[in-house]
Amino acid sequence: MSILVIAQHDHNSINPATLNTVEAAKKIGGEIHILVAGKACTLAAGEAAKISGLAKVLVADDGAYEHFMAENLSLLIADLGKNYSHILAPSNTFGKNFLPRVAAILDVAQITDVIEVVSQDTFKRPIYAGNAIATVQSADKIIIMTIRTTKFAKAEMGANAPIENISSKGDSGLSSFVRSEGAGAKGPDLSSSRIVISGGRGMGNKDNFKILESLAKKIPDCAIGASRAAVDAGYISNDYQVGQTGKIVAPELYIAVGISGAIQHLAGMKDSKIIVAINKDENAPIFEVADFGLVADLFVAIPEIEKLL
Repeated sequence: MSILVIAQHDHNSINPATLNTVEAAKKIGGEIHILVAGKACTLAAGEAAKISGLAKVLVADDGAYEHFMAENLSLLIADLGKNYSHILAPSNTFGKNFLPRVAAILDVAQITDVIEVVSQDTFKRPIYAGNAIATVQSADKIIIMTIRTTKFAKAEMGANAPIENISSKGDSGLSSFVRSEGAGAKGPDLSSSRIVISGGRGMGNKDNFKILESLAKKIPDCAIGASRAAVDAGYISNDYQVGQTGKIVAPELYIAVGISGAIQHLAGMKDSKIIVAINKDENAPIFEVADFGLVADLFVAIPEIEKLL
């Protein structure tokens, strides 16, 4: 039995989500290979080789993989995947972009958002916005999964796996990259930061998010997040959205400011180690999951906290 992990990277370095995915692969057991597909991705491949537990690093270096387009990546992964029992990728926009297409090409089911490995063919995943956990057993010859990275530790570094160059499948010709647009989140990476401060509808407007940004700058490894209500209201870019339809986070400390606590938001942050809620509505649902709650006007509380820091 062998497992193929698809590495998320920026051509120069490996995204931390890949380390969690490798750790999930270890729980399954068997020989683990990792695929680094990109353009001029030698540095990323070298970093991947240092991840402990890998038997081999496969490198597909081709301009067709520069922008990680699903139409091109899926052909490569599906062709490689015929030789593996499992194919894993992070359960984020990277993995969710191409893995369903791989599953369709191989004519197998995909198991999404795996949070626990029970056995080699049985896994647990959340359903109903995390209110229930489904135990899923697959009878497919090739099991394809996305991994909720916040549920697994990061694989350690320090190994030296062999690197093997493989042939590219080239451009599928089905689509072409035009350009990439977006506000682009600033500051520490939301998905891997030690502390996250998120603002909700209670922030009032986009200018008020500067209050949270000012506070975050005084805290090491602190990222800014937001609820969907704040994003939909135009207060902040959706790059910052935390929740069922945003990013799943599990920092050591999560501070929810002016967030009521809709079930969709809780699904994206309730695994945080410590949750602090600041809201002037003492009946806000967020207090039901918070370890510490402060019933106060955020426009008074946040500046006071910043002064203390």
